[in-house]
Amino acid sequence: MTRRTLALRLILALGLLVAPLAAAQPAGGSVTIGYLGNSSPSLEADLVDAFREGLRQLGYVEGQNLVIRYQWAEGQQERHGALARELVRLQPDVIFTAGTPGTLAAKHATQSIPIVTAIAGDPVAAGLVSSLAQPGGNVTGLSTLAPELEGKRLELLKQAMPTLSRLVALLNPDNPFTTNAWQAIQPAAEALGLTLQPVEVRGPYDLDRALATIKEARPDGLIIVPDRFLLTYRAAIVQFMAEHRLPGMFPFREFVREGGLLAYGPDYTDLYRRAATYVAKILRGAKPADLPMEQPTTFELVINLKTAKALGLTIPPALLFQATEVIR
Repeated sequence: MTRRTLALRLILALGLLVAPLAAAQPAGGSVTIGYLGNSSPSLEADLVDAFREGLRQLGYVEGQNLVIRYQWAEGQQERHGALARELVRLQPDVIFTAGTPGTLAAKHATQSIPIVTAIAGDPVAAGLVSSLAQPGGNVTGLSTLAPELEGKRLELLKQAMPTLSRLVALLNPDNPFTTNAWQAIQPAAEALGLTLQPVEVRGPYDLDRALATIKEARPDGLIIVPDRFLLTYRAAIVQFMAEHRLPGMFPFREFVREGGLLAYGPDYTDLYRRAATYVAKILRGAKPADLPMEQPTTFELVINLKTAKALGLTIPPALLFQATEVIR
């Protein structure tokens, strides 16, 4: 073997070793992501960390080759429009959102900047995409459309409290996904022999009235229909429930960590981490229109035994066995 041939083979071998590393890096230069948050940095800390970690694993690191411009709605849905327009003015490479209202606001603000959502209840019905398989516009990401989840939540709450008969459902009628969820909840409640009373809450100005309505109704328990903005007010909701000894089932684990009884739903930190994959693909040239929307693959049941004890409830062993997290 000649020295020339040996040198060529060495160069090719080194190229094969370096290529995977190069492919894992951004195409070049710094990129900017516009982040439209529903609540505040402190209340979304775990989710933001999961999103950043997903980006980090794909070669995008804040302060090095990545800039994230944050806008926070602070639990006020009416702010989404102005915040989305502000992000568009900054001309980021991608806008990241979570929840149907925020994603709709971003889509209304721009038809050209790619939008990735970590959470969209029914993106087709909301007009965000043409279909999950072929989004066809500037929005893609993950959909949490799973009507069976609403019935599952009721079943789990009934297991924890067999005497349950009268429930209040706290819901936001301004969220397009609420219609789908409510259509799924009603037959599930009927099958379990539960009467269900909806109580609407549209914003922070509406919360006291809604809680007063629940107090007057004197239900056996409470469920919250999935809506991201309600997370901002979880402390006030959980405190109210503790004062009135109301067991509750929630769509987000943060409520249970605050002192609620049960939560069942997708692992949202996993969704935020997976959303980073969509962002990276777009930054490397993919079109949102061509990226099929995915659905959750990981679900979690969180149980607060301290709350159960305070309510005088004994959680059945079979239910505890299903739990992914137990707070003692």
